[in-house]
Amino acid sequence: MDLAPPLTRLIDALRRLPGVGQKSAQRIAFHLMRSPRDQAQELAEAALGVKDQLCFCSVCNNITDHDPCHYCSNPQRNPALVCVVEEPHNILAVEKSRQFTGVYHVLGGAIAPLQGVGPEQLKIPSLLHRMRATRADGQPLIEEVIIATDPNAEGEATALYLARLLKPLGVRVSRIGMGIPVGSEIEYADEVTMTKALEGRRVL
Repeated sequence: MDLAPPLTRLIDALRRLPGVGQKSAQRIAFHLMRSPRDQAQELAEAALGVKDQLCFCSVCNNITDHDPCHYCSNPQRNPALVCVVEEPHNILAVEKSRQFTGVYHVLGGAIAPLQGVGPEQLKIPSLLHRMRATRADGQPLIEEVIIATDPNAEGEATALYLARLLKPLGVRVSRIGMGIPVGSEIEYADEVTMTKALEGRRVL
């Protein structure tokens, strides 16, 4: 069946979203076509708002609508404890545990040579820059770095690479425990699993 060009363009645009195939894109497109115009307008404005109103935190690289983000600017958070994650949405999984009171650093991915992602593509230089921060007495501000990359091949490779960089700087480097199944992603960890993973972190 030949579809009208505007509908075809919408389906093609939806197919480019992760996890959306041809049939799902068609169902969404037809749903939007049948929906009231204000709902389509709301969706379009929300999508544009993400592009126009959000930025990356200049400290931790988290997605935020103000810089620095609310984790970095919160005086109740412990700046001496940094949790390193791959992507901004991983922060939500850690926060669900209600056990972590430090701050974050988002790498923007993991080392994956087969996908052409090496250390130079990650936000590692800004992490090393943060390691040089000192308190008023001249002592290093950061005392421990918890590496919370995914427990898969790419996450483990990234964790080991970071440990080799950070340990010579005199900081305690730990890895979240394996409360999260190997091969999974921390984005899908429930509250109890994430709590156990933080409690069972190990020194690298």
